[in-house]
Amino acid sequence: MTLHLDRRLLLKAGVLGLGALPLPGAAAMLSARGFTHGVASGEPNANSVLLWTRFVAASDSKLRCEVAADDGFRSVVGGGDVQARGESDHTAKLVVDGLAPGRWYFYRFIAPDGSKSPVGRTRTLPQGDVPRFGIGLFSCSNLGYGWFNAYAHAAARDDLDLMVHVGDYLYEYGAGTYPSAKELVPGRLIQPDHEMVALADYRLRYAAYRADPDLQRLHQRFPMIAQWDDHEFTNDAWKGGAENHQPDTEGDWAVRKAVAERVYREWMPIADKRYNQFEIGTLATLFRLETRIEARDKQLDLGAALAGQADLTKALNDFRAGPWSDPTRTLLGAAQEKWLGEGLARSTRAGTRWQILAQQVIMGNLRFPLDATNWVSPTAPEKARQRAQVAVAGSRAGLPFNLDAWDGYPAARGRLIRQAQESDANLVVLAGDSHNAWANNLSDGVSRVGVEFAGHSVTSPGFEAYAPEVPPATIAAGLRAANPGLAFADTSRRGYVSLELTADQVTGAFHFLSGIRERGTTLAETRRFSVKHGARVLAEA
Repeated sequence: MTLHLDRRLLLKAGVLGLGALPLPGAAAMLSARGFTHGVASGEPNANSVLLWTRFVAASDSKLRCEVAADDGFRSVVGGGDVQARGESDHTAKLVVDGLAPGRWYFYRFIAPDGSKSPVGRTRTLPQGDVPRFGIGLFSCSNLGYGWFNAYAHAAARDDLDLMVHVGDYLYEYGAGTYPSAKELVPGRLIQPDHEMVALADYRLRYAAYRADPDLQRLHQRFPMIAQWDDHEFTNDAWKGGAENHQPDTEGDWAVRKAVAERVYREWMPIADKRYNQFEIGTLATLFRLETRIEARDKQLDLGAALAGQADLTKALNDFRAGPWSDPTRTLLGAAQEKWLGEGLARSTRAGTRWQILAQQVIMGNLRFPLDATNWVSPTAPEKARQRAQVAVAGSRAGLPFNLDAWDGYPAARGRLIRQAQESDANLVVLAGDSHNAWANNLSDGVSRVGVEFAGHSVTSPGFEAYAPEVPPATIAAGLRAANPGLAFADTSRRGYVSLELTADQVTGAFHFLSGIRERGTTLAETRRFSVKHGARVLAEA
């Protein structure tokens, strides 16, 4: 997450609260045998899909995969053999090709002892003209904060074709940290109880999260295109380190980064490319970007830049003109920028209607309202008030409040916007990370460039944890007034986004669950916003 105003303060509470408590089910999870975590699929193309499972045995196991046109497997159309290896935490992945485009398929794995995995459902991407396509968008699912009701709601739908997860699939913190012992939802204990740093830690944390029945069901029913954000590594990761990595006690960053990426690839239904693109017929090209560990420069810290400065105005101006505007700073890196620019141009030349960027952090420009210091509770820690004051001071100087997002890399964002303009793209950006819901109109300051659906979290807390005494409508209204490109904001509720793509229009629906502290799929509200092809501006639908 990038909203430092609430997260780093929340992390101070209850660090020791649960560390010594026993974790029910840990021994059972470690000793489980057979198909322990269901099935999953991902990386769909017109003629292929990647299939995943986990089979634990005393030694490596050769599994048989079957793909069928029916759930009774009367018509098996593909499959193959794959090894579930101990060196890969007993996970197995297989790409099955030779499939027909735009088709639903069923699949299962069969072990040497004849036992079978649960039956999964997946689909290939369509070719040619596509009348309609549905996507579910998710991010920021902290198990300790509540139930994955957003996953459960989406898994029950029949009008979606593909799930996209843009990161913070899990969180690295130890028990009692984030959430604190007081905030923990009963029955949502994490494993291991300490921060995940070593190979075994990351593996056990994925095993704990993937034991959740609603997450398993989502993977079982739909293919997923997934990308990590920071918490799959550790908070505020960048190519050379992270805010939550201490080399003196946690070792070399390169080692931890490699371990985290290895385990992500073991447990997720993904191929080996850090960034990739997917063609949804002539309807859309979906670009999955990598904005964290490939090339990201270290995040700027406005508070540190202002600390001890006698002339605040000069310090702000120097920061804005210097580090913040540095044209060399990057999120994607030169190679990925070049790949994306060429891909956007190729997509529009082919006549593809929409160019979708599935990536991690908010692209729209967001400044803090000037009266936002009044949002901070008088009983809040002094650091909370100080950070709010810094954010407001930055806004007065024309600076954004979230320097971990594209707002902290304006030159890099400008290059991407120019690529979209030069290719005449109909740009739709998908994002997560902030825990709050945002619908943004993107521009270069003069011309419309595209739109952004930045989804709220599955469970992780947003602004409501930072300013609990301020009505959410007040916060949303203040943010909209301070940011002309912001079409919609909700800073207090959890859920997910679904998108309906047609040739003429993309509609994004923000689904807000009634709650997450109890298991259930009742929606409190859905807000819809659409963009017409060629308009590059959102309207409430």
